Amino acid sequence: MSRKIVLVVLCLALSLLTACGGEVEQLSIEKGDEPPISSEVPAPVLYRNPLTGISGISEEKSKERPVAVMVNNISLAQGVQTGLSKADIIYETEVEGGITRLMAVFQDITKAEKVGTVRSARYPYVDLALGHHAIYVHCGQDNRYCKPHLKDIDDVDLAAKNYGTRIKNGLASEHTLYIYGEKIWNSIVNEGLKTESNGTPWVEFAAEETPVRFEAPAGQVSVAFSGGSKTVMKYQENTGLYTRYAGATVRKDYFTGETTDVKNVLVLMTAIRNYPDGYHRQVDLQSGVGYYAVNGTYTRIRWSKGAATNGFTFTKEDGTTLAFNPGNFYICIANSSTSQPVFE
Repeated sequence: MSRKIVLVVLCLALSLLTACGGEVEQLSIEKGDEPPISSEVPAPVLYRNPLTGISGISEEKSKERPVAVMVNNISLAQGVQTGLSKADIIYETEVEGGITRLMAVFQDITKAEKVGTVRSARYPYVDLALGHHAIYVHCGQDNRYCKPHLKDIDDVDLAAKNYGTRIKNGLASEHTLYIYGEKIWNSIVNEGLKTESNGTPWVEFAAEETPVRFEAPAGQVSVAFSGGSKTVMKYQENTGLYTRYAGATVRKDYFTGETTDVKNVLVLMTAIRNYPDGYHRQVDLQSGVGYYAVNGTYTRIRWSKGAATNGFTFTKEDGTTLAFNPGNFYICIANSSTSQPVFE
């Protein structure tokens, strides 16, 4: 009787599992059917820096306005410069008295801990900053020619705003003003200046994996702005970059010891003359011929800008499109009447 009872119990159990004609449910999961579990955080999507053409910047930063900073370049202050190695573009041209001033342009100025020393604005640099839709940082200005022009640009005047820091460097107070990259950007945002841009590249860039080369050699590029102001860019085979010298002296960052190394060197020739005051210099930014050096080679080019808010247009000498090697830039704007670049 006990055997019959066991059989009855088994039959009842099977009938419950197959009720209504259903099949026995597969309760186990075969090995390998488990959904994959990953602890890795997806890598952020990186964008091309519109000033250098190099990938590695966030979408947010790629669509913010650049910041252009006036940097002291008088000979005694060159040794206390800082932040230039972090700039995407550096402009150099004449101001007055045979000296030049620099304008360093940053797509993301927060990447530079400090920039300086900061000096006053001059008319042609306002036009250069406008061409990049940049926010222009300076300390004071030429009141006769530049001050009226500042109404055309979003600017931050450190002489009026307490956004800069005086740091002792052994020089007179006028050569000691620096800005901190993150602090100045936060100040710009808090001031309510428009910070959005469209992220469009400022020039045509070649593919990152295709180096740009020309036939003529340019292991060294020398530009004499005046008898006392000469910039030399020396090509380094091991890095593929040009290192900045002031005459025979390599210029290093006062705080970090870094050299200023750039991929692209441009020399733009134009007319430079005195304003009617016989002192400040007027730089023609309409159009002209120039030279482009990269990867130890160079070629002649043509350039144009025109209206203050226009960016630059560059072409080969025959008028066809000029593509630049992705990388940072050093741009000398020199007087075609008194200076011709030397390529060695």
